[in-house]
Amino acid sequence: MAAAPTINGTELPTPQDEVLRHYEEFKAQRINPQGASQYIELENAPNERFEALAEDPWVDHATINAQKPTLKDGNELKIIILGAGYGGLIYGARLVEAGFPAEDIRLIDNAGGFGGTWYWNRYPGLMCDVESYLYAPLLEETNFMPKHKYSYGPELRDQAERIAQKYGLVGFFRSNVESATWDDETKRWDIKLEENRGPGQEKVKLTVRAQFLLSANGFLNHPKVPNVSGLEEFEGTMFHTARWNYEATGGSPENQTLDRLKDKRVGIIGTGATGIQVTPQLARWAKELYVFQRTPSSVDVRGQRETDLNEWKQKIATHKGWQHDRCDNFLRWSVGQGEGEDLVNDGWTHATSYIGFMGAPHTKPVQPEEVPSHINRLLAIDEQIAKDKRQRIADIVKDPNTAKALTPWYPTWCKRPCFHDDYLPTFNLSHVHLVDTLPNGIERGTKNGLVVNGKEYPLDVLVFSTGYRAPSKDQLEPGSVANMSFIGRDALTMSDKWHTKGASTLHSIQSHSFPNLFLGGYVQIGNGQHATYIMDLKAQHIAYTLSEAHKRVKDTSKLTLEATEEAEDAWSEEIARHATWFAAYSICTPGFSTNEGEDLKPLPPQEALRKARAAPHAQGLIYFKDVLKRWREAGTLEGLTISES
Repeated sequence: MAAAPTINGTELPTPQDEVLRHYEEFKAQRINPQGASQYIELENAPNERFEALAEDPWVDHATINAQKPTLKDGNELKIIILGAGYGGLIYGARLVEAGFPAEDIRLIDNAGGFGGTWYWNRYPGLMCDVESYLYAPLLEETNFMPKHKYSYGPELRDQAERIAQKYGLVGFFRSNVESATWDDETKRWDIKLEENRGPGQEKVKLTVRAQFLLSANGFLNHPKVPNVSGLEEFEGTMFHTARWNYEATGGSPENQTLDRLKDKRVGIIGTGATGIQVTPQLARWAKELYVFQRTPSSVDVRGQRETDLNEWKQKIATHKGWQHDRCDNFLRWSVGQGEGEDLVNDGWTHATSYIGFMGAPHTKPVQPEEVPSHINRLLAIDEQIAKDKRQRIADIVKDPNTAKALTPWYPTWCKRPCFHDDYLPTFNLSHVHLVDTLPNGIERGTKNGLVVNGKEYPLDVLVFSTGYRAPSKDQLEPGSVANMSFIGRDALTMSDKWHTKGASTLHSIQSHSFPNLFLGGYVQIGNGQHATYIMDLKAQHIAYTLSEAHKRVKDTSKLTLEATEEAEDAWSEEIARHATWFAAYSICTPGFSTNEGEDLKPLPPQEALRKARAAPHAQGLIYFKDVLKRWREAGTLEGLTISES
């Protein structure tokens, strides 16, 4: 008889059939045959009104146009980084620390400044959902103490500027990169981009060159809205949370007094990680608030509090390398392998069943015949976690019908867990109305509002909290993620390589036939809850690799680094062998993590194998970190071809 599964030494229960029936019914109710096409991306919108919703509300074109340009047509740089959010800044900072002068580095971004996600998102209530002592990058290096355990948006945006200033990093903003093409004669990347200089100004096309190119595009950068007929006819004000309209609501990112909503009927579509934060703020000011929900989020205690200076000095920032050590402690407790004190001790470190999403260290790949028992073990880990969250709703929300509609019936790993102290109590307010869009979703828009289940809801303001393009679209092909083309040796596009062979990298960082290109994204990584730790692990690895390679050639201006085909195949095949771990998604509701269910569709064997290469490494981030560390310690740059010819 097999031993009962355990985690952190605790024996786990057997999942109940009743719970599984709930999960299956909940999933079936939310399957939309349109899949990902039930949304449209604002940047590819079919009408001018939606297209306008993607415009940058924060950029100061006049000021930037008056400044000396930081890039001109024909310029050549040592290193160009695509992206000026936290990822690009972390990569730039680690390169500067490794000895590459900041003046030889340029960051290119379509935003009007540094910050990435934290540049675009300035909605009321915005905060990081992972502890800021972990999440805010380079706290030790910038000697900065966050004001709260979970930083608010303005502080996170300020940290981006602080990093850029400390390391002397320079950005070239308002620019969309169209393509990057490898020139095998000059050993340079030719990068074509278009600069938007503002209303009434012609866009400027440039071509710049770089010896080394680093792609640092995030995945929360292509906002989408429901593909519902009639929405464009709405005569009120509408906007996406990633382009908040304070002209309509009143207030500002720093002063969130939404006093222009006092006499307004406000609708918000979406109850994911953003909606959880926005809804309580809207409820404080709106005359009436209608929250349109398809799938409820699980919402646990946040426990927000101000940072105590004495605690910071005596227990947190106590030694060199403290932030990295805290991240490691957080990660190990989150996957059920914690030792010593749980330093963060919050909802994330208690949600150990999230390993269904992240992966976790295990002795051998899950075999197809083992999938049912694998899912059962994850469900056993999750049973009490999910039960407690459902009970919390029943304890807080007074109206039983509203509480029932807010109750999530799916495993924790299916949808990013949320943490907020004010969200659930908001639904006890008499002017806040939850609109469950089952079974047909939002039927249509009208000039007055939205129609759900045959009933029109009149609105003055409509907020889209509907998220972004799913990261798994096109199997995380780096060009697709960035809305551009990477063209390598012999005119091979990254897109063609991905769609012919499948995702192909060495350690998520380099790909054969694309010399001197470093991938800063999330394909073939070990996964985790907070992106900045992943970025920093890769940034330090890239900085080491480039620095070490420079030591091994005489003429560094001719240096090229490229992953061998054998090395990237070995890593990609290892990824694919372990990908069966993520069969646990088969019982999940459609959503962001599964590209609205597209990722759950059955595929022919060869296509399924190709798709498996794009999975995260199921051994998780602990394993991934150790792989990179052992590779560096070996000192041989194994799997790379280094040349100066």
